[in-house]
Amino acid sequence: MRPMRLAALTALLALGVAACGGTTKSTVTSAPPQAPASSAAAKADPNAPIKQGLKLAFLPKQINNPYETIVDKAGIEAAAEFQGEAKEVGPSDASASSQISYINTLTQQGHDAILIAANDANAVCGPLQQARAKGIKIVSYDSDAAPECRDIFINQASSEEVGRSQVKLLADMIGSKGEIAILSATANATNQNTWIEFMKDELAKPEYKDMKLVKVAYGDDDDQKSFTETQGLLQAYPDLKGIISPTTVGVSAAARYISGSKYKGKVVLTGLGTPNQMRQFVKDKTVEKFALWNPKDLGYLASYAAAALVSGQITGASGETFKAGKLGERTVGENGEIILGPPFTFDASNIDQFDF
Repeated sequence: MRPMRLAALTALLALGVAACGGTTKSTVTSAPPQAPASSAAAKADPNAPIKQGLKLAFLPKQINNPYETIVDKAGIEAAAEFQGEAKEVGPSDASASSQISYINTLTQQGHDAILIAANDANAVCGPLQQARAKGIKIVSYDSDAAPECRDIFINQASSEEVGRSQVKLLADMIGSKGEIAILSATANATNQNTWIEFMKDELAKPEYKDMKLVKVAYGDDDDQKSFTETQGLLQAYPDLKGIISPTTVGVSAAARYISGSKYKGKVVLTGLGTPNQMRQFVKDKTVEKFALWNPKDLGYLASYAAAALVSGQITGASGETFKAGKLGERTVGENGEIILGPPFTFDASNIDQFDF
């Protein structure tokens, strides 16, 4: 791990990191989607001031997900920096259709922007298109919605880099040999599935010829189900050498199971987790290494990107730039994607330097 990367992330963490509401399920999925408002006709003005009194709403995969709470809280605090108002609303489960009624309510309430971590890229598309038709800007973050249904996507890191780096981390710890499994979130989660495809592609390289992916299991971003799925994997595959869980709920649940089982020290676990969730498991040697990015910065960037969209500083076209507060200037990439930065590896040597 390079000291300069560690210093850079530490500086970001030191610079900064408050959320709720809901409605009942709707049947809007059966209604034909309206045509989204077109951003192509609009012209970006990077020098336009951020509008005052903006109303933003964060809609996470689920309201009680610790990782999503960190992201949204930081985004809410960022909105206060540009005199905007932001809130968090969302379902208690991460099912494909659970976010739809919230989108409908936020649209009726007339928010300037809806920021969503989509449970299913397509299930939310119709309601998001209806919101856009009413002039509401849509920012997806963490897990993308279908590109035609949003204006921009705040990606925590390059999807390819996340997927490939997870395989490399595990391979390094098991000597690139043995059976491995993946413990994912929901079967329809855009980010998870994209990362897994890159994992599979990485595993197809000659250097991993002695590693075999035997199963992709789904814990649905539910702690108890992820715990049970981990138990099931280890019982079903007695020769399993490693597990990758690219979800903060999954990796901590898997670590909790392994730490109290006969598999501790025999099965290697890595994935994407927060330092505070994983600290005890690193210290008791259940987990050697895991990765993530700064979730506070993800929410912070999403908030400023939404403000830039609503204020006309950007439209979502490739090459446009805007200033994201303490994170500096950011550029819109292909397909309206804005990347926060590369994943960071945590281990016993650095985990105590972080508190989130």
